[in-house]
Amino acid sequence: MSATVRPTSVRRALGHVATAIALVVLWVALVAPVPAIGWAATPLAALRVPIEGVVLLAALLVLPGRVRRWLAVVVGVLLGAMLTLRVLDGVFVATLYRPFNALTDWRYAGSARDLVGDSMGPTVALLVVAGAALVLLGLLVLVPWAVLRVGRLVQRHRPVAWRVVAAGAIVWAVCAPLGVSVGRDLPVAAATTATLTAHEVTTVREAAADRAAFATQIPVDAFAGTRPDQLLTALRGKDVVVVFVESYGRVAVEQSPDVARALSAGTSSLRADGWSTRSAWLTSPTFGGISWLAHSTLQSGLWVSSQQRYDQLLDTRRLTLTRAFSQAGWRTVDVVPANFRDWPEGQAFYGYDRVYDRRTLGYAGPGYGYAPMPDQFTLAAFDRLELAKTDRARVMAEVDLVTSHVPWAPLPRLVDWSEVGDGSVFLADAGKAPTRDVVWRSTDRIRTAYGQTVAYSLDSVVSFLRGTQDENLVVLVLGDHQPVSVVSGENASHDVPVTLVTRDPAVLQRIHGWGWQEGLRPGTDAPVWPMDRFRDRFLTAYGPGGDG
Repeated sequence: MSATVRPTSVRRALGHVATAIALVVLWVALVAPVPAIGWAATPLAALRVPIEGVVLLAALLVLPGRVRRWLAVVVGVLLGAMLTLRVLDGVFVATLYRPFNALTDWRYAGSARDLVGDSMGPTVALLVVAGAALVLLGLLVLVPWAVLRVGRLVQRHRPVAWRVVAAGAIVWAVCAPLGVSVGRDLPVAAATTATLTAHEVTTVREAAADRAAFATQIPVDAFAGTRPDQLLTALRGKDVVVVFVESYGRVAVEQSPDVARALSAGTSSLRADGWSTRSAWLTSPTFGGISWLAHSTLQSGLWVSSQQRYDQLLDTRRLTLTRAFSQAGWRTVDVVPANFRDWPEGQAFYGYDRVYDRRTLGYAGPGYGYAPMPDQFTLAAFDRLELAKTDRARVMAEVDLVTSHVPWAPLPRLVDWSEVGDGSVFLADAGKAPTRDVVWRSTDRIRTAYGQTVAYSLDSVVSFLRGTQDENLVVLVLGDHQPVSVVSGENASHDVPVTLVTRDPAVLQRIHGWGWQEGLRPGTDAPVWPMDRFRDRFLTAYGPGGDG
């Protein structure tokens, strides 16, 4: 007899466990906070009464069997989708300080996979991507299962279920008008799913409206009809290089002692070598990542704050800084060491004559986390491939320095420029610097490593300038965005430093009216411009009669 009782008891116990899991899953799907609209994740959220749950229970009680099952599946899928959105919202808010956009942000999946692969290896990347996909897909399966199981439960216990419905409705009706809450922005009378649904509908409408508005902004360009011989006349005879330092934000300047040291020492050594510097702040359209939004904003003079705007812009012939230089007679190149795929937009939209990437820079050394090569090699390769050539046209280039990209480990060291060669000199140091696993054991270590990598990038630029033979070089050094919130902290700005470096006093005189401050380090009272204002002010300052 005991042999037959035990399996039945086990099945009953497992059934109770499954029912408890279903109730928890459904409750979480109904009351989980919405990061997109500022509701923080906290256990107190479980104490709320969701009106959607009250209505759902009532529907499961009154509808006939087949209709009830279909309702459970449809509602479960919708709740699963909404819970998935909340999970993605939480990730985006925590890292990029903005909610997930279901219309466009799914396209970042490939970039996220590449980022993890470059930082932690292809095997880990595959496991992370597969795990994330299983979690998200699991939500779409688990929640409908939970609704179906709860539907069967309420049918077996109808009197109790009706009492729960009545109690929930009364509590909700009493608490809603009184504004009773269990915590900040957590009312007892919850309507989380309805609120999130309304928010997503609003997001879609706003995206459509923004597309239409941005379409009217793109053709409005004061320089669209400017003749080539009237573009950038004050920079004729100069090589102009725009250097983007990855994740170089205000937090690096104001909170990292390593960056403070690099900026102070760099200012002094450049001044001693005849260089002059002027610095300020630009407000980036992005935070924590998605660097291409900042690059396109600086280049186009438009506020490119979303993937939708970026895609929309690249389908146009908007005049970029690069194209303006190209029309005025410069050879234009882009150096993007992290890229390993063809990038037709580089020529089609930006107007580059040549794009160098991981495959064409000739590097034979080790990688450094996300960065496939150290910044010093990137600058040396650019010099070798472009600036060191004889009988060449003047060059305008964008050079991306990526050593300071998350995960900020391992950290390369500077070597003598004569030893850089193909980068194999860096093999001697492989495995000696702290790895990502070591650095990411504490927030303090992460922030220290971040500052050290930014300082390394700045030291590379300063050392490069001190050693260059190009006396007619004008360099703009700036950040693309602030680092992720684990470094920047809560409520950080979108400000990034920007510095103009030149040996020619006439170049600085042209921007005298900008009010930029002397040195590599902008002060807290230095001018702050939206990044989209830079293009027009730059073209004006260095055009005919420009005075800054």
